[in-house]
This record gives sequence, C-alpha cells and structure tokens, in this order.
Amino acid sequence: MAQNVGERLLHTEICDIFDIRYPIMLAGMGGASCPKLVAAISNAGGLGVLGAAGCSPDEIDAWIRETRSLTSQPFGIDTLLPARVPEHAPEEGLRSAIPEAYWKAVEEIRREYNLPEPKDERGSLPAFTHDFFDKQIEAIMDNNVPVYAAGLGNPAKYIPEFHRRGTKVIGVVGNVKNARRVADSGVDVLIAQGHDAGGHNSRIGTLALIPQGVDAVAGKVPVAAAGGIGDGRGVVATMMLGARGAWIGTRFLATPEACIPEGQKQAIVAATEEDTMVSRYLTGKPVRMLKTDLPSEFEKRGLEPLPMPLMGLVSGSLFGGAVSAQRFDLNPGLGGQVIGMIHDIRPPAEVFEGIVNQAIALFEQIAAQIAVAQ
Repeated sequence: MAQNVGERLLHTEICDIFDIRYPIMLAGMGGASCPKLVAAISNAGGLGVLGAAGCSPDEIDAWIRETRSLTSQPFGIDTLLPARVPEHAPEEGLRSAIPEAYWKAVEEIRREYNLPEPKDERGSLPAFTHDFFDKQIEAIMDNNVPVYAAGLGNPAKYIPEFHRRGTKVIGVVGNVKNARRVADSGVDVLIAQGHDAGGHNSRIGTLALIPQGVDAVAGKVPVAAAGGIGDGRGVVATMMLGARGAWIGTRFLATPEACIPEGQKQAIVAATEEDTMVSRYLTGKPVRMLKTDLPSEFEKRGLEPLPMPLMGLVSGSLFGGAVSAQRFDLNPGLGGQVIGMIHDIRPPAEVFEGIVNQAIALFEQIAAQIAVAQ
C-alpha cells in the first residue's frame, strides 16, 4: 500500500536504524518503563525501551525474557552511566561516607511526616558504582538486546562490543558539548533532552537545545528530541527543528501498563504544567519531579545535596517510605512539564496511535499549504 505524504515525512533514518515503523521511542524511565509498557509501544510500531537503571543483573534478565514473551518487535533497555561515581564499593561503605547529619535529618523528617521505612530496605535507588554498571551491561550484552540506551553518561567504552553483537546504541545528552562528545563515541542515535523533560534533564530548554544539538553533530548521527513532547504537535515541531524522531516519557506514565503506583498516576492526571520542580535532593543530579515538600526539609536543615550515588541512598529511605505509606502528596513521582496535557489514564497503544495520527495529519496539512502556495 502506498504511503501518503504524512507517513513518508514521518519515516526517517531512525526507523531504518531500529527497524521500526515510526521514529517514536518510549523513554527508558527507571522502573516505570517495564515489559508490558515496552511491548505495547514496540507492538504499536515504535521502539519500547526498558527503564532498568535500578535493576540488578537478575532483574534485567527477567525483564528481557518477559519483554520477548510479549513482543517479536525490536525493543531496547536503558541504564545510567554517570562518570563521577566510585569504581567499586559495597553499599555499607558508601553509607559510611555520608555525614551523620543527613541520617539524623532522615529520622527527623520520617518522624515529622509519620513515614515508615521503605518496604525495600535498599530504598528507591541502588548503590551506583562503576562495578554495578559493568554488571548491568554484561547482563544486557549476554541477552543480545536489539538496542541499548545510556540515559546518563557516555557509553563509549561499551560501544565496540555492543556493535560486535549487533546491538544499536543510543546516547542521551543535555548540551552541545556532550552531544559532540557522545556522537564521536560512535552511538547510532543521539537523544537531545531539554529542561522540559521529567527525570534527569538539562539546564537548556528543548526548543533551544534541539537545533543547536543537530547542528553540532550534523552528518555524524541522527538526533531525536526529548523533553516537553506529549502529542503529535510536539513530534512535528521538533522535527521542524531538525530532530529525526522523538523520545517520549511522561505521556506514557498515565497508562495502565506503566509500572508506577496508581497514586502516582492519579497525581499526574491531576497536575498542571506548573506542578513540577527540579531538585538535586533525589539522586544528587538535577531531576524534574512533581512538587513535594521532602527536598525542602533537607534545605531547611542547611544540608546541601550530596553527589550521586550518596544522595540517592539518603533520599531513598524517605521517598521509598512515602510510597510504602501511599503518601503520594510527598512522593508523587517524576514527570516533565508536558504533564499538564495529561487528563486521563489510557492504554499506551491508544496514546501512541493518537500521537502518530496527529503528526501525520499535521504533515499532510503542511504539505497541502505548501502546494497551494506554489
């Protein structure tokens, strides 16, 4: 069947690189982008990406097996690779490096808000070290996943082996300097993620970052856009700026398949575009989340954010306790500024189809207007 002009314009080299129908990718949101959600996006014609930042090698194995049982289409897996973390250290050793004032603050805040200790005594984040990352990567390589995405950091040292095994590699960046550096490492696709995005993000707004990132790596690697994209209008707008696809996260959180608590999904639906904040008190790096009072409790005590991974060990106890207590006013989760566009919980395939159809219709409209002008 012949494609119409809208479908042709929506088909880019990213589709060919990943062997997908549409250049729309599910962001690998840690813990939230789990097998059912990933399979739904891949089956709809996009690229589903597992959010495995906090997963152990055994959990990675299990998630990959489950995803393969749900889809025969290409999919990916995302982990974090921040450079400035210890090479190797047991969690007990990392905890001992945290000043006592932070643990005292945790106990005070827990009592003040009547929060239990989290059900997972590890908290919401594992002890991130290079040894932990290497073991994750080994598990991913052993499973020959079609696509690997580094949601934070440069995957350069792993790329030759990934490519030898036939795995495509995505790098996520937030500024021009890192766009050049990661593009030179040999990634297959670059994601330029702006300040609008949920989770770890950039200091630069999406609309400013995309054209500058595209120009910086022109001729080396295709760039997809991330941050503030929640419908077909966002896909088309960023493609007009030079992006060749979109990496979308927040919009897919309000779906039955997303692996976040129901209370967090309801908080997303109820939120407006002004109901997010950026804080370093969750992981040690800037993270956009829904507004919560917990970070300000550290600030009121004069405690600066610790670097990753130390801050995650501290905050995990509180944020994990809030989830255990169903206190979604205190831990409403991560989300981007596009959150104000989300008004209901819908199946991910339906959301994906709506994005695609709107993008195609807009391209058709633009093409018609050009034809009339000529």
